[in-house]
Amino acid sequence: MKKLQLLFISVFVFSLASSAQDKLLTLDDIFSPDPKVRVRLGGTPVFVQWAPDGRSFRQVAGGRLVRVDPVTGEALPYYDSGSLVATLMRLGIKQPDAAVIANGSDLQFDRSDRGILLNHLADLWYYDISTRQIRRLTNTPNDEEKEADFSPDGRWVSFVRGNNLYVADVVNGNEKQLTRDGREGEKAIYNGYLDWLYEEELYGRGQKRGYWWSPDSRNIAFLRLDESPVPSFVITNDIVNEQIVETTFYPKAGEPNPLVQLGIADVTKTSIVPNPARIPRIGERLPARILQLGDAVKFVDLSTYKPEDLLIARVAWSPDSRNVLFQALNREQTFLDLNAAGLDGKIVRKVLTETTPAWVEVYDNPAFTENIGPNSQFVWLSARNGWPHLYLYDSSGQMIRQLTSGKWEVRNLYGVDKANGWAYFSATKDSHIEENIYRVRLTGGEVERISRGSGWHAANFNSTFTHFVGTWSDVNTPPQTRLFAADGRMVRPVNENVVDVLKTYKLSPPEFLNVKTRDGFEMEAMMIKPPDFDPSKKYPVLIYTYAGPHAPAVFNRWGGNRGMWFQMLAQRGYIVWICDNRSASGKGQESVWPSYKNFMVLELRDIEDGVSYLKSQPYVDESRIGMFGWSFGGMMTGYALTHSKSFKMGIAGGMVSDWRLYDSIYTERYMMTPQNNPEGYDRTSVLKNAKNLDG
Repeated sequence: MKKLQLLFISVFVFSLASSAQDKLLTLDDIFSPDPKVRVRLGGTPVFVQWAPDGRSFRQVAGGRLVRVDPVTGEALPYYDSGSLVATLMRLGIKQPDAAVIANGSDLQFDRSDRGILLNHLADLWYYDISTRQIRRLTNTPNDEEKEADFSPDGRWVSFVRGNNLYVADVVNGNEKQLTRDGREGEKAIYNGYLDWLYEEELYGRGQKRGYWWSPDSRNIAFLRLDESPVPSFVITNDIVNEQIVETTFYPKAGEPNPLVQLGIADVTKTSIVPNPARIPRIGERLPARILQLGDAVKFVDLSTYKPEDLLIARVAWSPDSRNVLFQALNREQTFLDLNAAGLDGKIVRKVLTETTPAWVEVYDNPAFTENIGPNSQFVWLSARNGWPHLYLYDSSGQMIRQLTSGKWEVRNLYGVDKANGWAYFSATKDSHIEENIYRVRLTGGEVERISRGSGWHAANFNSTFTHFVGTWSDVNTPPQTRLFAADGRMVRPVNENVVDVLKTYKLSPPEFLNVKTRDGFEMEAMMIKPPDFDPSKKYPVLIYTYAGPHAPAVFNRWGGNRGMWFQMLAQRGYIVWICDNRSASGKGQESVWPSYKNFMVLELRDIEDGVSYLKSQPYVDESRIGMFGWSFGGMMTGYALTHSKSFKMGIAGGMVSDWRLYDSIYTERYMMTPQNNPEGYDRTSVLKNAKNLDG
């Protein structure tokens, strides 16, 4: 009898396990806004931030902000957060909320870890860790302080209010207004703050700051953006219950851009004006004062460029704080100048110029190999030969040597180890669908790979380049985090992020393959078949595409919620197909340039070559092939439905419909202006070709 009971229990347990592995994904599992319903299919990744000295990193563990010894893993309180909690409670913040603030991973410390910058009651506060005192720096509850930050020496806090740039002294709270002509609303002028266009298309979504401290904390370089010429654009907000008509300032292709200037503000030039109307800060005995600048702002001489034909895409300082470096382009972005301007703004020296057969891609600021001196050198990322690679220059703009080369891309320059003479970077040297971590000596030589294994590797180096926190994933495995020595030796795991819940779902391993176009270009592709795939059956196919310039969608890394959505579709009986057309492939700028001034045409031809491969497979129902994409992918879907007979249906999300309607900086980079390329705009318009939907 006991044997029968054991047998029954074993069969029952096996049955439960088998049933659990057959679980199907739901939309709520993947996307539910309720964290109690949404399943953590990607596990719980850990994000760490190196301390400025590079000897430890901070991390939230058990609800506490801790300082972690990178090698041993020993964790100690990062600071006395309990004292800050008590201080915040005296300001009226409830204990649970105060504890979250005081132990947040995004807590803003100065570079010496001596002070913390807080935003409370719509004002800025400075907390001194050693004295456990808090000081109110601003008292304008009706005016928001934006993009607040410490100066490198920690003496000042900079911020933007009412589109003007300010600094406040953390010791006595005195405030300095650096600019005075900022205004909001119609015909806005932005000082130190980016308008929508510059944020979206040049500096990156979410990057609103338009100012940069000099390393010696004496000057701030900033952009002044004048929206006066920019046309207004009226839209209806359909998201709210009651529709709202909104007016925004949006330059479509060919229309005027905001006018840009580059200013340099000397924060040491001041005159003192009492401000008795200000409310005293906590613990303050002296009357508050506001400091006003006299002739503190100098504007860089940009007379070699036409104001209406100028973009400033990057700004940085030389390590010795003597020069502002800025990258200037014409609006169609056919050239890029790296310039150096002195502190008076009058002397502007062109360091180098980039040109290509099409447009010039903006990468990042130069990475200097020395802090000061006339012999300083810098590493520069350029795709001038069709592939993004690293070059070493001297400060006069003379190229010393090319550091990397080949039919592969340098993706991110992590920085330069000045002490040991290495440049660290990520690249696609060993696979076009994977990124690895590499280094190369500044003196030249072979590129050394320091990450191991297949998949996607990313690095977060400390300031001294002795260690890096590495994050790895592949298409089947959520991100895992480990600590490595600079040469790639693993020191210890930080977060293995084992996600057991994935084992309970019926998932289908994605398959990677290559498909050649009619002219021989090798496209990367990924196919996800239904988990119970039967090669004797015919399956409908959903093609996911983005297709835009240099934006691959096929990669061997964790796909997040989108990857899980693909799995859900496969579970419902669809084959999911992703195939990167050449311009989206990430295979060098040379693969993108053929689309110059002629968007969509070559892209669709490549996509149709991928469809031809699908149709050659006996398990594909060629009468039921659909396409889905968002943004550029939405435009690609709309264009495909109006220019091809290959697709049964399409879902065009965020479709542009006509490139004349999209913003100037993005569109003109690839298409020139409508005035200079009217035929290209007509040829690629979905609106003008919508009649092809019939028949």
